[in-house]
Amino acid sequence: MTVVKSTLPDDARRVACDALQDTLVDLLGLSLIGKQAHWNIVGPRFRSIHLQLDEVVASARAHSDTVAERCAALGVSPDGRPETIAARFALPGPKEGWVRDNEAVQVLVESLGAAIGRLRERIEATEGPDPVTQDLLIAITADLEKQRWMFEAENFPRED
Repeated sequence: MTVVKSTLPDDARRVACDALQDTLVDLLGLSLIGKQAHWNIVGPRFRSIHLQLDEVVASARAHSDTVAERCAALGVSPDGRPETIAARFALPGPKEGWVRDNEAVQVLVESLGAAIGRLRERIEATEGPDPVTQDLLIAITADLEKQRWMFEAENFPRED
């Protein structure tokens, strides 16, 4: 069933919506990684990283809403069901239990880096078929790169 008729040709819509769906999975998963680390972080930098993790979660959730709505606007139903996320999610996440502050930072650097790499592939794939979707993916990538930079700066070696 198609509720919304897209202005894009079917092939272009398929490429755009595949990129959007994969991005939705990554963003929803990234928000869960952030919350898991947020709830379980321990260590001397607890408070600052605890708050920084909430920023990642809020950003990922806001972007996921925009991505899902873009998909719907193109006439494809976005799928953010838990079973879909669990089946398709592929970013690294924290271990079970308490997570040391430096480990939480490293997990976020790795998860954000992997998400950024996947987004860059989708940016390339959507360049011709749908520059509007490509523009959205570029904006998300810029935000995630900023978040990654902030976490990576947390692990910069100290000169004592």
